Amino acid sequence: MILDRINLIRVVKASVRLPIMPLVSAFFSKMTNLAKRILEGDVLAASRLMRNIDDRMPGAAEELRKLFPKTGRAGIIGITGAPGSGKSTLVDRMVEIFRNEGKSVGVVAIDPTSPFTGGAILGDRLRMQRHATDEGVFIRSLATRGCLGGLTRSTHDIVNVMDAMGKDIILVETVGVGQDEVEIAKLAHTSVVVLVPGMGDEIQAMKAGIIEIGDIFVINKCEREGTDKTERELRMALELSKKREDGWEPCIFRTEAILGKGTAELVLGIYRHRQSLMQSKGLETKLRARAKAIFLEILQSEVMSRFVANIEKKGEWDRIIDDLMEKRTDPYSMVKRVMAEEFGKIRGGNIS
Repeated sequence: MILDRINLIRVVKASVRLPIMPLVSAFFSKMTNLAKRILEGDVLAASRLMRNIDDRMPGAAEELRKLFPKTGRAGIIGITGAPGSGKSTLVDRMVEIFRNEGKSVGVVAIDPTSPFTGGAILGDRLRMQRHATDEGVFIRSLATRGCLGGLTRSTHDIVNVMDAMGKDIILVETVGVGQDEVEIAKLAHTSVVVLVPGMGDEIQAMKAGIIEIGDIFVINKCEREGTDKTERELRMALELSKKREDGWEPCIFRTEAILGKGTAELVLGIYRHRQSLMQSKGLETKLRARAKAIFLEILQSEVMSRFVANIEKKGEWDRIIDDLMEKRTDPYSMVKRVMAEEFGKIRGGNIS
């Protein structure tokens, strides 16, 4: 009886083992052919690659290399503004307009990072739920994970994936706004800055940063008191700012996004800006700036990763920290030393 049970167990185990290898092979095939599947219209593959990008999985770069030749066709619109200005509601209304025009839309919504999980809080995605079942809309939320500039380190790559997917329009909504959060201008073809009535002196305070990046300004929640005053102050700030090289004069629109008022006019303004860019060759300038930004971002990431990996491999962290703590060296000299060792360019203790 015992032998029969043992033999039965062996048969069951053998039958379970048989299909495992084909399943594993199929799994890894799917994992390593994400770019091909994305170009074939596989939305799940796009979601998988975006997650791998955000988690910085080793194979993500290879898939991005395969997709890169298929990018450069989508119109990229950046939406930035102070928290609570109604950016997500405005994006939701814009998606509706673009979809009614028959355009496919991608949305990259950058949310604050959860202090508990490190992930996105997903407030923006929750406000766009009505588009979740629309096959022509792809929404991806990203957590800032401590990155400044209003964007995450994954944003450029995620936008490229959506571009390769064949999206006509890609909307990128930043987490918030401030003088340092102007990175959206390096990514987007058109940067939309959203304000709300009652900002007053804040426009003057933001002038040195945000005013210069905005191609279009939106005074949302225009039903509130103080809209006229906000528009006057905004126009004054724009008049005091330096004249733009591309010849474009930023437009101001009033919207009440919650009711859909003014959003159609805003979309027309975005189209006018793109047409102006194409006529003035400003679009080429923006594309070159974006190419440079992407290259520098990847270069900095790769160089930093390589240096840190070598320090950890050699087990030199304690020695470096001890030398700094004991003031035997300074961080500036230590950085030069690490760079010289890495690149093999030690010339009398200096890096040239």
